[in-house]
Amino acid sequence: MDPVGTRSELGLNLAAEGFAFLPGVALDRMLPAEAIAPAAWEAFASSWDAMPIDQYMADGGRYRRRRFGVFTAVPDQPIRRAAHQPHFQTREYNALNGGVERWFEPIPDIIANGDTFQALLGFTRSLFEERTGSIAWHIEAHQFRIEANPDGAGLPTPEGMHRDGVDFVLVLMVRRENIEQGTTTIHDLHGNDLGSFTLTAARDAALVDDQRVFHGVTPVIPLDPARAAFRDVLVLTYRRV
Repeated sequence: MDPVGTRSELGLNLAAEGFAFLPGVALDRMLPAEAIAPAAWEAFASSWDAMPIDQYMADGGRYRRRRFGVFTAVPDQPIRRAAHQPHFQTREYNALNGGVERWFEPIPDIIANGDTFQALLGFTRSLFEERTGSIAWHIEAHQFRIEANPDGAGLPTPEGMHRDGVDFVLVLMVRRENIEQGTTTIHDLHGNDLGSFTLTAARDAALVDDQRVFHGVTPVIPLDPARAAFRDVLVLTYRRV
């Protein structure tokens, strides 16, 4: 599918198609300069290093590392961080890992309060509220690292094609290291293929209207089996409350 290049195109695509592919070079023009300054971005991206293994993988996989945070927004007020809490999905939305409270290590405050993370929150809130008007949101943030090794592929979406049970989703590429594949695919609610694209560069993004489409990502495999191979993304989900 064709990427979008401007804020107006982004809003139109999201409204018309239920999803959009936003290249990092285009997103950069929509964010404050301080959010993508080299020092700020490096501090943000390096926080994906040394994350703990996800202990809740029902498939027994050890290929996913993650941290988690919850935020709230009410009209005419800034987004605020909520008390740390578990992540929960029903099995309707996550047949593999749903149905249990999953407690993950919190995203560090120094990252959540930093220029990059705050700019991404502000950008997504304003974008989604172009569709909904100013409303209250429950926002969840997930840092994911999917690792691949010679013995097996890493699965960015082990639950398969899915919806998250929210209103809107941002998936932001942070870093790809020594991997191939990892293609995002989008289907409508009847299972028809609507398009695909691969997040490859820093700040490439997928934006999804979760009420209208399913999304998934193909497995990632190492290019060089002798080197570390991983895919780092930030996922922000917005659910109206």
